[in-house]
Amino acid sequence: MTYGTQFHLLVVDDDLLITDSLRLLLPKNWRMTAVQDAKHLDSKMLFHAAFVDMHLTGKLNHAEGPEVISRIWAENPQLEIVAMSGDLSMELMERCLKAGAKKFIAKPLSVEEVLASLEKIEALWMMRTLESRGGHGLFRWVGKSAASTLIKESIASLRGESGPILIEGETGSGKEVAFRILNQQELNRPFVSVNIAAISENLFESEFFGHVKGAFTGADTNKLGLAEAAQGGDLFLDEIEALALNHQVKLLRFLETGEIRKVGAKDLTFVKCRVITASNQPLHDLVAQGRFREDLLFRLSGKKLRLPPLRDRTEDITELANFFLSLERPRINKNFAPEAIAAMTKHSWPGNVRELKRVCEQAALIAPLPVIRAEDVCGLLEVLSGGGEPLVLDFSMGLSNLVEAFEAKVIRRCLTETASVDEAAEKLQISRSSLYKKLKDYNIDT
Repeated sequence: MTYGTQFHLLVVDDDLLITDSLRLLLPKNWRMTAVQDAKHLDSKMLFHAAFVDMHLTGKLNHAEGPEVISRIWAENPQLEIVAMSGDLSMELMERCLKAGAKKFIAKPLSVEEVLASLEKIEALWMMRTLESRGGHGLFRWVGKSAASTLIKESIASLRGESGPILIEGETGSGKEVAFRILNQQELNRPFVSVNIAAISENLFESEFFGHVKGAFTGADTNKLGLAEAAQGGDLFLDEIEALALNHQVKLLRFLETGEIRKVGAKDLTFVKCRVITASNQPLHDLVAQGRFREDLLFRLSGKKLRLPPLRDRTEDITELANFFLSLERPRINKNFAPEAIAAMTKHSWPGNVRELKRVCEQAALIAPLPVIRAEDVCGLLEVLSGGGEPLVLDFSMGLSNLVEAFEAKVIRRCLTETASVDEAAEKLQISRSSLYKKLKDYNIDT
């Protein structure tokens, strides 16, 4: 992704020193229109952002800014409005937010704060552009519900932020997509993504910090660790709740110092990267259970992104379903009947967006008509929810899909009969990491 797109800033301020200063510090991809009031603005002009002063006539006892904000926001609700003033009374700032401002910054203006605000506005507009035009090879958040709008605004607000970010949400709610968007809005930064549950406990240090040749039996060469591989970029640690307590303190130290020591090495290496973690479970609950360090949680959650389950944003199901179906074209050209969309809207989606994606993919594959009917969708939902016997339901699914559906049913049944994932793994005679992978693949919420 590039941010070569031209953006247009409206500045409403009667102080020529402010407008001239803003014009000088604007990035090259921004142009600016400055006015002393907004009464005579051409309503056809497109602005991406507006900086509005509160006192436009010099009367300190009367702030015209909130009325200006209300008027220009009514004409363009997508306009990102920043209020600015040296008057920091709470009453005035609250009025600005109610009028439509997204932010209030104090005068005298800080160059760094202005540029950071413009960066975040760029990021939000680029997400909107991807949503409206699509974006080959780029990640985008699909959905226009109130919940999705808040998610996109939250992601954009994190552009340029260097501290750790915690993404919380149920399995399949879109945590990896959120991470990819966070990374791509930073402009071609490297990234490393790893699932903590997939790393065995005794190999964590070697995988995360790396090792030197001869550090242990089998260490025939130097190994670059995940942290060092993310140097200058983003390190995504998915399912952070699976990290063992004895390794949590090592991650905490890395977050505090940026230093790593490879297994078998004497010297420390300094690594600068942004750590983004994701959890399927509320970490506060794990802290209360003694399974997660409270100090590590505080360090990870300085900036938090909470993703709602699909059942809390059902308005997005139609757009998501059509989006997933579009990914199958031109190899498979089908459309959903309105009744099929209605059936999906009524489903509770315990596996969230990942489960919806799987249903859309399989519906495109097995539906006999160019139009996917409600009965095609309902049959798949019955299989994936563990109801009915998949081997009898539909042979056209093919052996691989039937076997997977049966395996998912067995795992669900086992989880209902055991007290924990560890106990279920032991009963199924597979490793804990393998079971976690299958839980993720089959959209099974523990």
